[in-house]
Parts: sequence; C-alpha cells; structure tokens
Amino acid sequence: MLPIVDKPTIQYIIEEAVQSGIEDIIIVTGRNKRAIEDHFDKSIELELLLQRTGKQEMYKIVNDISTMVDIHYVRQKEPLGLGHAVLCAKKFIGHEPFAVLLGDDIVDSEVPALQQMIQKYNQVQAAILGCHEVPAADVTKYGIVQYDQCVNELYNVNRLVEKPSVKSAPSTQAIIGRYILPPEVFDLLEGVAPDKKGEIQLTDALDQILQYQSVYSYIIKGNRYDVGDKFGFLKASIEFALKRPELKDQLQLYLNQLVKNLRN
Repeated sequence: MLPIVDKPTIQYIIEEAVQSGIEDIIIVTGRNKRAIEDHFDKSIELELLLQRTGKQEMYKIVNDISTMVDIHYVRQKEPLGLGHAVLCAKKFIGHEPFAVLLGDDIVDSEVPALQQMIQKYNQVQAAILGCHEVPAADVTKYGIVQYDQCVNELYNVNRLVEKPSVKSAPSTQAIIGRYILPPEVFDLLEGVAPDKKGEIQLTDALDQILQYQSVYSYIIKGNRYDVGDKFGFLKASIEFALKRPELKDQLQLYLNQLVKNLRN
C-alpha cells in the first residue's frame, strides 16, 4: 500500500493486469492487510460526499478504483514463501493457465509488461518468465535463468538458480515479479519440500516443470522499479512524479536547486 505519488503500489499492478486484458484477479493477502481490500472496495459514503460537493474528477477516480475489475481475496495464513502464496489460489484458478504479478515490481512501459508476456505466451503456449538484465553484482538477489538459445525474443530455459553467487551465476538474466504459468505447477508445488527457512519456493516447482515442459524467459521492455528496495521506491516516486504535468515543472526546479545546493 506504499504510495507512488498518489496511488498505492498495488494499484499500479492491478491497472497493468486490467490493461493487459485480465478480467478476474485474486489477491493473496496476509494478516493485517485489510487496507488492500478496503482500497478496492466501493465507498458509498465517500462517493456521495464527492458528488454533493461537486468534486466530479475525484469522484470518478474513486469510482473507477472499485469498478475496474473483479477482485477476489484469499488469505495466506502463514508467510511460507512465494510458492505457498501461489498454491493458496489453486482452487480458484482450476485448470487454466494464469499470471502471477508480485507487488514489489512496477514496470513503466508503453505496452503493459503482462500484455507483452501474454503475446509471447500465445505463440508458444508454455510458461513464460518475465525477466530483466541486472548488473552482475546483483545476481545474488534474484532467481537467475540459464538458457541455451533465443528465438523471437524468447529464451529457452534449461535451468533456474535461486540467488547464486556472482561467480556461479549462469547469466545476468533475472526473474522479476511477472510469470505466466500452466496449471500443472500447482501439483508440483504441493510436493515441493520447504527450504531451510521453511518456505516453499516457486523456483523449485519451475525446475521440475523443465523436466517435461518447455519454459521460456522474456526480457520485458520498459523501466522496472523494485519498490521493495528503498532506493527503488525513491526512484519510482520521483520518475512517476516527473510524468505528471501538474508536478513536473515544480519538481524539476526543486531537484535542480537541491543538486546545486549539494555541490556548493
């Protein structure tokens, strides 16, 4: 729920999904996350107040939030890892392919990141991992892809390495918070052994899928922000604010003056 300018981070994620053609969204929440449900719920009292006071533009924003898409919620009772969070949605998804979007990653792009991946999925009908190239020094923070060829912007994945050392990393192609997965991943997740922290890792299930299905990685076009990182959050806040006509000039003046003061 951390705001980027004037919208919570998760709203950027939901808007990306909607713009990509997704009609039903399942949000996996944990304890003390009721604010997420409240944000996307309809607020009759607020809408009536905005209409009565003539704040039509604000009314439209509030109304659009509650009507943009059908959102369902499932509670992850314990923080047992990404794989477990995905598994919590099994009975709602059934036997259809599905997308996973993590709330820490925002992608600013002309074509929504998930829409780019859906276009690629339609070509191969197989799992797609959304990736970005990262500096070699940062591979220890991500799941890293080992691949053997690239055709039509899709890399054929043959191994996934979770947070390797700089020396052992097979590439600098890092999985970010976007996946399109087949329903078979649920059965595999149910059999995955927890790691040393007691967490079920999605990467372990994807490694097993590789034994009998093709998995592809795709370098998402756009600027990616890791808002779970302090500097990434600051970058996103500044760069998204600079895209706002009502804020751009004032913010540029402030930043220029700030840089000038730091140099003196």
